[in-house]
This record gives sequence, C-alpha cells and structure tokens, in this order.
Amino acid sequence: MEPVPQFFSTTGLTCSWFRNINFSGVESTFLRCRGAKMKGFHHRTWIFLCLCLLFLLSACLPNKKLTVAATATLLEEVARASSRQSDLRILREGMPAYLMLIDGMIQAVPDNEQLLLAAAQSYSSFASLFVEDQDKEYANLLYGRAKQYALKSLELRGLKEPLQRPFDEFKEGLNRLGKRDVSTLFWTATCWANWIRLNLDSMEAISELPRVEWMMKRALELDEGFYYGGPHLFMGIWFASRPKIAGGDLKKAQEHFLKALDLGQGKFLMAYVYYATFYAQNRMDKELFTSLLQKVLEAPAETSSDLVLLNTVAKRQAKELLNHVEEYFE
Repeated sequence: MEPVPQFFSTTGLTCSWFRNINFSGVESTFLRCRGAKMKGFHHRTWIFLCLCLLFLLSACLPNKKLTVAATATLLEEVARASSRQSDLRILREGMPAYLMLIDGMIQAVPDNEQLLLAAAQSYSSFASLFVEDQDKEYANLLYGRAKQYALKSLELRGLKEPLQRPFDEFKEGLNRLGKRDVSTLFWTATCWANWIRLNLDSMEAISELPRVEWMMKRALELDEGFYYGGPHLFMGIWFASRPKIAGGDLKKAQEHFLKALDLGQGKFLMAYVYYATFYAQNRMDKELFTSLLQKVLEAPAETSSDLVLLNTVAKRQAKELLNHVEEYFE
C-alpha cells in the first residue's frame, strides 16, 4: 500500500481554491456583494445558485461582462467559505456545478488571467481530492483541463508558447517574470506537475518535466515564502521522489521540507504529511515518520482560517498513514 502517490503529490498545494486570486479585473464596483454569507449555505443551495448563474451567462448576452463581474464577486465568497469548510461531502457534491460555472465565465471573458488560474486550481483540486483514487482516467482529463487553463494564464503574463518554446528561450522568458508573477508561476507548475504525474508513461509528458522544475525554481527565487513556503515544499517533494540517477537527493529534500515548515510556521499541516511520506519513509526513519504525523493529529485544523479544509484533509491522511505504519516499515 502506497501512502501517497509516487513521484510527487500536490493535493494540498492545488486545493487552495481562490486564495491569493484577485478578481478586480472582472469586478464592477457597483455590483459588489461581499455581504453574502456563503459559509452557511447548504450544498444544494450552492448547486442551484451555480446553475442559475450559469444560465445567466448564456442568456444575458448584451451584459456578459457585468454578469461575470457579479458572479466573480460571489465566487470570492464561495471560495473563502470553501477554504474554511471541514465537511468534504459538501464540496464533493457542489464542485461539478461550480466547475461548469467557471467554464461559462471563461467563455464570457476568455482573456482574464486570474480567472483562468482560478479555474486551473479548481479543476486540479477537484481531481486530486475527489476523483483520482476512484477514476484515474477521469482525473487525467480534469488535470489536463487544469493544465490548459494554467498555461493560458501563463501566456497572458507574457510567457508565450510555454510548451513549444526551445528550452533556452523558455528559461529566458522565466527570467523576465517578476515577483508579481509568482502566483501564476507557482500554481501553473503545480497543476502541470499533477498532469505529468498521471502520464509518466508518455515521453511527451516526461519531456515537459524540466519546464516545471525551472518554473518552480524561479518562483522560489522570487518569493520563497509564497503560500506557506510552497515552493520549498514542492522542491522537497521533487528531490525526495526521484531516484538518485534522475537528480533525487534526500539531503536537499530535507532542507527544503524544513524551510517550508519554518516559513509556514507549522500552520500548513499537509507539509508534515509530505515530509513524513516522501522523506522519512524513503529514509526508513520510522520514528520521524510517526512523530511528524502525530503532530498533525495533535494540531487543530484551524491553524489559519483559510486552511481548515486542507488541514482537515491532512489530519485524515495522517490518521490513515499511522494505521498502516507497520506495513511501510517492514
């Protein structure tokens, strides 16, 4: 039994919803509705609301941008409530309608980079949280859609043809991106990595790995503390999950994991889970493995209001891993 999918797993990274996404590019000031209290909505209300808004997008053609502006504002509230949600059933039942809605919004405003990036995160999150374990083929389709949206967002930030560019030109393009581009770099690399992870039998996918690595290294250079030390966490997984002949290095992996924990101040509990499964297990360090996961169980999910969902997932994974600890260290 494998505790976490091999190579790299980014469930906790992709399931950030719209954190750090600013919808000001599609908002209209007179259509703001921040007073909506979405946290308490029942999941059926959420689905009904999403479908109604989706209908409006297609029905109100002369006012598409205004409709999208109002919907984008509402989605901010949904996203905020989702990140604080500990009941995964509500999210599982509401997400398909939510994805349909965001697809409709992109059809109405296809060149909004922030909306595209939010869609990429949402598709990747849905696949990793609710689909991959049961249906890898379907998850691969979802990851593919996430990758498509993320790459389009990256192009709108100025890095044209990220898939076709020669490596040297790709790296030059990355060097022209600055700190304001870190969010796009980080989430695009994360979504792209998830797609690659399910296509390791494809030479095309393998050939794209260097681009993902360079993107995350650039994000690391620009802002190592982004999303609770996310670039360090990604690189820790990157070095720990690869064989030595392919650039794997457990010492470097540990350095990145520890730095991520330090920058995240221990709030992002999934970091402990990844440190345990990718580093401690590879080192066959049962004591470290157990102690890291025990920390997750002992910590409250509410280390930060926007991490309740991810920390709830981390605590469930930690409990499951500890239940099978003897299998991993036979």
